[in-house]
Amino acid sequence: MITVVGTGTGAPVPEDVLAGAALVVGGRRHLDAVRLPGGAERVVLGPLAPALDTIAGYVGKELPVVVLASGDPGFFGIVRALAERFGSGLLDVRPGVSSVAAAFARIGLPWDDAVVVSAHGRELRTAVNVCRARPKVAVLTGPGAGPAELGAAVPPDRVLVVARALGDPERERVERVTPAEAAARDWGTAVSVVLCLDEARALGAVRTVAGVPGAPARWALDEGEFGHRDSMITKFEVRALALARLGPRLGDLVWDVGAGSGSVAVECARLGAAVVAVEKTPDGVARIRANADAHGVDVDVVHGSAPQALAALPDDPDAVFVGGGGRELPAIVTACARRARRTVVVAMAALDRVPAAREALTAAGFGCEGVLLQASRLAPLPGDVTRLAATNPVFLLWGVRTPASSEGVVQ
Repeated sequence: MITVVGTGTGAPVPEDVLAGAALVVGGRRHLDAVRLPGGAERVVLGPLAPALDTIAGYVGKELPVVVLASGDPGFFGIVRALAERFGSGLLDVRPGVSSVAAAFARIGLPWDDAVVVSAHGRELRTAVNVCRARPKVAVLTGPGAGPAELGAAVPPDRVLVVARALGDPERERVERVTPAEAAARDWGTAVSVVLCLDEARALGAVRTVAGVPGAPARWALDEGEFGHRDSMITKFEVRALALARLGPRLGDLVWDVGAGSGSVAVECARLGAAVVAVEKTPDGVARIRANADAHGVDVDVVHGSAPQALAALPDDPDAVFVGGGGRELPAIVTACARRARRTVVVAMAALDRVPAAREALTAAGFGCEGVLLQASRLAPLPGDVTRLAATNPVFLLWGVRTPASSEGVVQ
């Protein structure tokens, strides 16, 4: 039997759990905090594979093993690796309080509506994009992915709560700082978790399902649900297919270039992505912000003309929607294709611009497909009859990065 004990956030390890253990495995601070039974081997966790091999040797001889872990070891913890290697039936898990639960408790906030993302041994960009998109996020940190790195990347209107050494009566510290303050400090190695909060929305609404919010009930919303100028908006039929090809999701970053009303940007944000909308007109910038506020989502609006404005955007997007560009369209598509990790979708009303946009995508190594969308909507006529009212046809191209072309993505 392998007994897995959560500790490190204030819960002591019961002595009876350690009694009789032939092998005790854990981080150095966990092992130093307990009295090992006589004759027990001690293994300090470093790389996981050698520790699992050692555990396997004891399990094979039917000798009792105790594994000490932080907080709740079934929550982004070692229980997964142990269950995959030895089977869940061989585990006796004694969870402690997770660092996430402890951190929210320290600041008096509920966390059933928080999104939890791990940056420990993973790309930081996913955590950053979740922090951009959601008002209440807990980030499990790791080397190179701590408060300083988060502070340098998240929106400046967020508040970071840095919880260190949770459960240690002498070393525990919980501090509220701005992202700039977090980026300027050396936080050491004792960080337990970082909370990233939009404090104006930190309480949130009462939830039925915890954690990651579900997809919105509707998307490809009617044009009337957005403020726009003279019907200059991506029509919902086009937007529906564009969203399907963009595939926005929590943890993604999407650019909406030539955003206009920001309808695509807002819809991507509603589906969970972090979004940057690039728009050259001042009234368009104001309109995008108003539409984002009306739909309760975060959209980072950049006032500038593409392709020049794209060079100043620090992070490569997962997907890009190009909804404007005029004569600059080939250069804009080329600039987007150089940096997009997955997909570029281009909407055009002018037939003459299709070949150049397609060439820009294929030249960047994208597989390119497209359709001409022609929709006719039901429209009433006098006398209680209905006609079909045609909308303007739109070409939609989408390029998907091939594995060979991914080597050229600017990082």
